[in-house]
Amino acid sequence: MSVKLTDYDELLESLPPESRALLENTWHDATRILSPRGLDNYLKGISALQGLGRGRGLVEAWIDEVPLVAREVGEDVISELATTCLTLASKTSGAVVELIIATAATAASRLGDTSLFLNYLQFIGHLIAQAPRGVRPMLDKLDFLFSQLTLGGLRRWALWGAHAHRTDYEEQIEYFSLSSKESLAMLQKERKGTLFVDIQRRINMYLRALWARDFYMRPTSGDFETREGYRPFIDDYIIHLPDAFDTCGDVSATEVYRAAATHAAAHLVETRAPISAESLNPLQMAIIAVIEDARVEALTIRRFPKLRELWAVLHTATPEMQESIGDYLNRLARALLDPDYHDSDEWVSQGRLLFAQAQEQERLLDNQISWDIGVQLAHEITAKRLAFNPRTDILTAPYRDDNRYFWEFEEFDFERSIAAGYEAPKQVRKNVSIMEFINELDVETAGDDAQEIWVLGTELFPYEDHGVSYNTLEGKEPLASPFHYAEWDYQIQLERPSWVTVQEKRPKLGDMELVNEITTQYKREIHRMKFLLDAMQPQGVQRIRKLEDGDEIDINAAVASLIDIRMGLQPDPRVMMRSVRKVRDIAVLVLLDLSESTNDVVAGQDFSVLDLTRQATVLLADAINRIGDPFAIHGFCSDGRHDVEYYRFKDFDQPYNELPKTRLAGMKGQLSTRMGAAIRHANHYLKLQTASKKLLLVITDGEPADVDVRDPQYLRFDTKKAVEEAARNGVVTYCMSLDPRGDQYVSRIFGERNYMVVDHVQRLPEKLPLLYAGLTR
Repeated sequence: MSVKLTDYDELLESLPPESRALLENTWHDATRILSPRGLDNYLKGISALQGLGRGRGLVEAWIDEVPLVAREVGEDVISELATTCLTLASKTSGAVVELIIATAATAASRLGDTSLFLNYLQFIGHLIAQAPRGVRPMLDKLDFLFSQLTLGGLRRWALWGAHAHRTDYEEQIEYFSLSSKESLAMLQKERKGTLFVDIQRRINMYLRALWARDFYMRPTSGDFETREGYRPFIDDYIIHLPDAFDTCGDVSATEVYRAAATHAAAHLVETRAPISAESLNPLQMAIIAVIEDARVEALTIRRFPKLRELWAVLHTATPEMQESIGDYLNRLARALLDPDYHDSDEWVSQGRLLFAQAQEQERLLDNQISWDIGVQLAHEITAKRLAFNPRTDILTAPYRDDNRYFWEFEEFDFERSIAAGYEAPKQVRKNVSIMEFINELDVETAGDDAQEIWVLGTELFPYEDHGVSYNTLEGKEPLASPFHYAEWDYQIQLERPSWVTVQEKRPKLGDMELVNEITTQYKREIHRMKFLLDAMQPQGVQRIRKLEDGDEIDINAAVASLIDIRMGLQPDPRVMMRSVRKVRDIAVLVLLDLSESTNDVVAGQDFSVLDLTRQATVLLADAINRIGDPFAIHGFCSDGRHDVEYYRFKDFDQPYNELPKTRLAGMKGQLSTRMGAAIRHANHYLKLQTASKKLLLVITDGEPADVDVRDPQYLRFDTKKAVEEAARNGVVTYCMSLDPRGDQYVSRIFGERNYMVVDHVQRLPEKLPLLYAGLTR
């Protein structure tokens, strides 16, 4: 169906004659590039920009450039480009918006991918918010910048200048116009060896010459798509390559691109059927992937022998590498590809022998051989007694893709598995009726890791119940449903809604004797604090005398005044008194950082940071319990934004008895420190308390960090935002940091007066109760 310009006369009636003439001249070219839907968005964009009243230049830039943008990255970006321009029109001048449109075709041609172009528009929005005067000079140099930088490099270069010259506008303009030395220095720092857009045409011709067919390739940027990072991957039969490669030793970036593209193409050509991942553990999958890579490369080398040299030079594993499973995987990968590589390890030699036998028997055409050899080698490598970590034990050859292409998953979510670190499937809780519950087989040996737990909608009571249900008698306290919290992104100055998931986990029980030993070890300190703690205990009802206005007459003062009157003296009018109830109305939550770094041994000592944290917490809990303040002790660690683990060792309504003490004895350090989400969840429990004063005491040994966050400032700003949110709810947040170098970032997060840095960590147990006394007096 052809679209006529006259069909939109009503929409374009406010268009000036000059702009209408320009549109008619470009209409023929636009109809060749855009579909009817694209033309509709194109013309609606013209009308919307005309309605801004910012002059002809803005509209005519849209008329000229948008068809060129659509030709480079597709017409789906037209509506997003229009939305971005309309949004930015309220934040910057029409000249800047016009320049964004005028340079959009340059950006599209250099990026060459829809998702990267949309990320570019998002980056422009961030930059206008942070350095509005730097956008115009940067856009003037955009063609040169994109010839030197990837999108991620451009983003880092620009944000550095925005932060460095936030208030100095003249320096800001010089930086973004490439007139200052620091601008050129940062440009050189972020510059990559070879950009994908500069090499794409040659790589396409190279692959076509080898296989006489076309392969679809797209660039990907690790800065915006953290899931892929800078590793190649194949998705929906499209080869995704990093938007830039550096040289690798003596190998040029062009050769790395050539190696990565041919390896991915080998997968597409030689993979006839997927490999089932059913019943495989992560280690088996990793070794099968190495064998499958070797299989497709061996079949490709039969046709193109010189490719062996192209791939082999990028393998750098040596027989001396034997610290981890990843070292052995890299040695095996090199051994299966390079016949000149010598490795005497028994496991590597066995893998080489099995693969050579498969080649001799012509079994490489079926990828079942990869499954067979991989499973056998996975069984044999257990003899080395090395732990396998899917995140770190990976292949180091830069041209290898992540192998997601050939796996077939049934009832297995690959992306979720990647994000969760190849954890076991999550436990499912199902609400069932009483008849379903009775008729189903009960597995008596099932533990906390059972695949399914059935829950009755109502309590079930025994025949002689005495008012006590089965769940109370025999059941365990159920785990809470996941909690979802927003997270603050300082770069866009907005919250990401429901971005973080907090999972409450049941604390493990430890040895009660460990807590008793702590009490014995610090017996002297406990005795020393006794008088201080006694003075802090509530004093009950007190009478305040000698008041002119009170609740009742003070008999003694009234008699004294009457005597003064009889003697002709001026009486004291303060003959009233008031009864005041002296109570401590405060609720305290102690939040412990239980990250992996707490397992580090204290310098010059034979105990860890976690041991000291446990000792200090036990002494603090004993002190608060003596005073009588309601308190809770919680802990947290994290493994990415989808799994912030939260442990409740003691709750407000729970007595401080053996159960909380054994939980404290069993706590351990693991994973990372996503502090903002933990503070929000702790604030959730503090808001439920009725006390007039609420205190959140955070004990940590380092700054906020997590495995899925590269920018060190990101979680710092989010934690600062969480502290501000808690303050608005009446919660005072105080941090005790065990990081001697933490003064600067801790003060920025918690405020100048709401933190303490413990330089001598071994003094933590005696300092913490005294700190509490000072905060709550």
